[in-house]
Amino acid sequence: MKMLMLGNEAVARGLYEAGCSFVSSYPGTPSTEITEAIAKYPEVYAEWAPNEKVAMESAFGACLAGKRTFCGMKHVGLNVAADPLFTISYTGVNGGMVIGVADDAGMHSSQNEQDSRHYAKAAKIPMLEPADSAEAIAMAKLAYELSEQYDTPVLLKMCTRVSHSQSVVELGERIEVSKTYEKNAPKYIMMPGNAKKRHPIVEQRTAALVKWAETAEINRLEEGEDKSMGIITSSTSYQYVKEVCGDKYPVLKLGMIWPMPEQKLRDLAASVDKLVVVEELDGFIEEHCRNLGLEVTGKEWFSCIDELSQNKVAAGLGKAAAQGKALDETIPARPPVMCAGCPHRGLFYTLAKNKVTALGDIGCYTLGAVPPLGALDTTICMGASISGLHGFTKAGGGKAVAVIGDSTFMHSGVTGLINAAYNESNSTVIIVDNSITGMTGHQQNPTTGFNLKGDPCTKIDLETLCKAVGIRRVRVVDPYDLAQCDAALKEELDADEPSVIISRRPCALLKYVKHKKPVIIDPNKCVGCKSCMKIGCPAISMVDGKATIDNTLCTGCGVCGQLCKLSAISAAKED
Repeated sequence: MKMLMLGNEAVARGLYEAGCSFVSSYPGTPSTEITEAIAKYPEVYAEWAPNEKVAMESAFGACLAGKRTFCGMKHVGLNVAADPLFTISYTGVNGGMVIGVADDAGMHSSQNEQDSRHYAKAAKIPMLEPADSAEAIAMAKLAYELSEQYDTPVLLKMCTRVSHSQSVVELGERIEVSKTYEKNAPKYIMMPGNAKKRHPIVEQRTAALVKWAETAEINRLEEGEDKSMGIITSSTSYQYVKEVCGDKYPVLKLGMIWPMPEQKLRDLAASVDKLVVVEELDGFIEEHCRNLGLEVTGKEWFSCIDELSQNKVAAGLGKAAAQGKALDETIPARPPVMCAGCPHRGLFYTLAKNKVTALGDIGCYTLGAVPPLGALDTTICMGASISGLHGFTKAGGGKAVAVIGDSTFMHSGVTGLINAAYNESNSTVIIVDNSITGMTGHQQNPTTGFNLKGDPCTKIDLETLCKAVGIRRVRVVDPYDLAQCDAALKEELDADEPSVIISRRPCALLKYVKHKKPVIIDPNKCVGCKSCMKIGCPAISMVDGKATIDNTLCTGCGVCGQLCKLSAISAAKED
């Protein structure tokens, strides 16, 4: 049976067909749909973990028990999971273990543009890299074979363009695979004496994988008549090369990006006049070729910044005039904004009004940094807001707050709060609790009371948790109530001890949230002062010098009405 599938859905299908039975992940665009898709198969246990480190350790535990397992994350999530990653490379596996990581070249939804291929090399773990949905299924299945054959976890690298594009796949049947756990202390207990003996095994494994890569079908040479240039490429870069060049030049398409074949690279170099690497971000393949003593070019033509495209590849290969076509018009920028009725808006308005230094975090609320609110001062990584606030306060930086979401707090914020309590930091932490993991598409988290499949489960009580780690001052505010937010902020900033404000209201886009009717603006009272525009709500605009409400967007939250000193904005009467 053939069908169209997103790359991420195809990965999930490949995992399913390969007999994967345990999945633990943390949502992160562009990887999220892999876990959401595989959760739909009843044969597979799937969960959202509090963070990527926990997910990887859980997946390892399940593979130790003999099951084929998977954990998924975005590129920055692999940073969080790096601790177990490097050691699991030494221990190896029992059941097959696949680690999905999705890079975000172009930073469509990320705070950096790191290249995850370096992790494969540094941790000495094989990495496969599909270029379309069909390869995503095939390589997910192959990853388990390699994992068990070579006793190693296997990284499966996706990227935004492969994860979120559709192509034709052919479905297969599921196989069931399971092994028995046998105690093996020298293999799995990584104390120094055992770890020293495992390192040579890892090096031998890499050498064996290099030999496998020489003849592997996923590293294929596509012949071309014009030998003036040979191209080495992978992933989406391969798709762009084929669109631009067709079958003109020889192309070595790498499906295993680490370790790479050596003789196959040398043979291509010897058969062409010029060797060119087309790859996104860092010169990873290019550097490897140079280490083999090959004369190669690549980053002279293709930047290490931003994602590639057909036009960029065409220009880089000197074929822009014949093959590439740029748009004649400039597409206007579309800056991201918080949704109409977003519960974070009132809180950020309060922070901006009080000119409070606010250390931000990763999530929807990061949008509080953009005009007209401009309420944030930093955004680094998950959980960094609270830890950073502690340092800022201890260094005498003045009155400041940390802003972190409920899901991000559970991910890695609670340890920062423990640090603040333990070291008696006079810091105020604001947890913006919108009852969901919003930015990645409404995934459940430990504070929502529901698991990945939507079934009721244990719900972590934020107030109790904060008090349990040593915070005595914990209060809850409604972000739609500006006066309440303002009073709470000022009182907690004046307190001489660490405190937590929980700004609680569910995301306006959740299906169960019932909205009020759109607010009404009296044009006779409105003088066009634009006070209501200060919150940056997309439902409000100025027409002919008067504020106007877009009834298709307005949720009736009433925040704008609290800013109007002339009472020109009022709530509509409910039926």
